[in-house]
Amino acid sequence: MLLHQTKTFAVITGASSGIGAEIARLLARHGYNCILVARREDRLRELCEELNADEYSDGNASYICADLKKRAGCDALMNALEGKDVEVFVNNAGFGDCSEFINGDVDKELDMIDLNIKSVHYLTKKMLKKMSGRTYGYILNTASSAGLLPGGPYMATYYATKAYVVSLTRAIDQELKESESRLYIGALCPGPVDTEFNKNANVEFALPGISASECAKLALDGMFRKKTIIVPGLKLRIACLGSRIMPVGMVMKMVSHQQKKKIYV
Repeated sequence: MLLHQTKTFAVITGASSGIGAEIARLLARHGYNCILVARREDRLRELCEELNADEYSDGNASYICADLKKRAGCDALMNALEGKDVEVFVNNAGFGDCSEFINGDVDKELDMIDLNIKSVHYLTKKMLKKMSGRTYGYILNTASSAGLLPGGPYMATYYATKAYVVSLTRAIDQELKESESRLYIGALCPGPVDTEFNKNANVEFALPGISASECAKLALDGMFRKKTIIVPGLKLRIACLGSRIMPVGMVMKMVSHQQKKKIYV
C-alpha cells in the first residue's frame, strides 16, 4: 500500500548499497520519486531498474553520480536538484576505518572527515535553505551509536565524525523548534549493521549486527514520527543509556576493549 501520493522527491546519498539502498526501497514504496546518489554508477543503475520494476512502487527512480567528499560533487548534486520539490533528504554517505590513530592512513582519515562531516554539514545547510518554503520536509543524517559515546579508541576519527553529526543535528533541531518551523531534522544512530561497512573499514564487528533492511525500517519509522535521535533496537538503546550514566573512563575502556576485537590480524 502506498502511503504517500504527492509525487515529491526523496534524495538518498550513499544509496548504492546497505542502509541507503534499503531506505530507497522503502521510500519508493511510499510513492516518492527517489533520486539515488553515490559514486558507483553500475550499482545505482541496477537499483533504479529494480525500483522502477517494483509493482509496489509508484515512484520514478533516477540517479546522480557524485563524489560527495569533494565540494564539487556536493555542488553538482545541488545543481541537479534545482527545480525539484525535495521532501526527504537522507544524508547517508560515509565510511569508517579501524587502526591505532598513530598508525592510521592520514589521507583516508581526511577523506573520512570530508565525507562524514564536511559534506553532511554543507548538504544539510543547502537542503534546509531549499526546503525553507515548504510546509514540511525531512532531513535524516546517518550518524552512529558511536556518536553518542565519549570517544572510540582504535576508531578515533570515525567516532569523532559521528559525534559531530549528532551534535550538529541536535542543535539544528532546537533552532527549528524555536523558530516554529515544520521542517524536521534527525540523526540515525545505529550500532552494528550487516553492510559493506565492515570491509571498507577493515573491521569485523565484535557484536552481532541487525540487517540493513531492519535498520532502514526503524530509521523511517523514527523519521516520520519526528524523533531527533533514532537508535534502532531496544538493546542498543539500553546500552547507549547505560553509557551516559557510567564514568567516562569506564566507558572508554569498554569501547577500547571492543574495538581491539575488530582489527584484522
